[in-house]
Amino acid sequence: MICVSPTFYTEFASPVGPLLLAATGKGLCGLWFKDARHAVGPTTGWLRSEEPFAAVRQALTQYFEGVPVAFDVPLDLKGSDFQRSVWQALQTIPYGKTASYGELAAAIGRPKAVRALGAANGRNPVSIIVPCHRVIGAEGALTGYAGGLFAKRFLLELEGRSSRLL
Repeated sequence: MICVSPTFYTEFASPVGPLLLAATGKGLCGLWFKDARHAVGPTTGWLRSEEPFAAVRQALTQYFEGVPVAFDVPLDLKGSDFQRSVWQALQTIPYGKTASYGELAAAIGRPKAVRALGAANGRNPVSIIVPCHRVIGAEGALTGYAGGLFAKRFLLELEGRSSRLL
């Protein structure tokens, strides 16, 4: 289970489609594209609430207005040690920059774990805030993204990445 009880949730309307936000008392544990490949929906016991998401909503609104936001919201990420190391490394990729899967694998000290890193990247439970969209192919090509390549391209262009790299 990605989020543990009690879990609160809400939705956020974004330019790339509706997003589902989930949080525990420790922090944000999910931000999914509602139509994503690994999307999670509210389950039994989840409570709809706007209150835990005020800071996240404000940061996302600014982000989608093109403001370079440093998402400073508490996170409660559940995953294996390897997954958490990948998600932590993703958070070091600055706004407006990208990294290849190989560069990221080397950064976490696992240069041969490119495929495993790609799988962990794809299972990132907090899209956008943990910026998995900033990971691209070695030659600058767009590769898979849970929110779809349209969303990935949109987010990279929003952050000022040149479309010639895409």
